[in-house]
Amino acid sequence: MAQGLAARKNGGKVGAQATDEIRNDAYHPDLKAALEQGNQTSQQWAQRIDQALQEAGGSGEQKNSVLEGLYEVSHQIRQQEPDDASRDLGIIANGQLALHYWIAAFGKIRAYAEQLGLSGIAQAVQTSLDEAKAADERHNQIAATIMGA
Repeated sequence: MAQGLAARKNGGKVGAQATDEIRNDAYHPDLKAALEQGNQTSQQWAQRIDQALQEAGGSGEQKNSVLEGLYEVSHQIRQQEPDDASRDLGIIANGQLALHYWIAAFGKIRAYAEQLGLSGIAQAVQTSLDEAKAADERHNQIAATIMGA
């Protein structure tokens, strides 16, 4: 569990860096606002991950190839899309891939924490899981708005 948390810690740093860049490339005001909210939420996730890592007896960070790959794809999308709406939809699609990663990761960490009797970690990670699911739904709504649905 500590290794998984250490990888999530590094993933959080990758995500924060990506979000800072992506905000500058997003056009739609609702997307810009969601990215800003996401950046604030990810800071809370980082704090929870640090606390959980400490409680689980781990330390340090581990490479997170999944989020590093999504960051690279995000960069390519933002450079190649021909117009603002296409770029925003690409940002949303890639952002949702990252959110789905976090949803799976938080769900697994919560399950492990419950099995190990680490109820504090399980509860904190459930909060992060709920936030990731809400952000995913918000991205769906923004995409529908951009597409005029």
